[in-house]
Amino acid sequence: QVQLVESGGGLVQAGSSLRLSCAASARAFFNYAMAWFRQSPGKERELVAAISPTGGTYSPDSRFIASRDNAKNMGYLQMSSLKPEDTAVYYCAAGPVLARVESQYTSWGQGTQVTVSS
Repeated sequence: QVQLVESGGGLVQAGSSLRLSCAASARAFFNYAMAWFRQSPGKERELVAAISPTGGTYSPDSRFIASRDNAKNMGYLQMSSLKPEDTAVYYCAAGPVLARVESQYTSWGQGTQVTVSS
């Protein structure tokens, strides 16, 4: 199990950029894939971006880029050109492999709120 703590959320204006951070506590953090999901009221949680243990990335939206610093046990989500519809609680997750479904991730952070004003 990996303990994850997100930070960096807040209120931003549309068109802005924001970077979220995820601090992980694990001896073998470099063995884990990391992902970012988000959930807004009334909607299902959805994948935003993911990064494999070796640095391969996936994102359904090019405005969101996952990265990691294994030496610091940190994961990041760089968000750009933010829109009001990006408003949600953003969660980081860790699992054995990069996957597009949340069931493949075994550890979750508590979430951080991102609000984008128009």
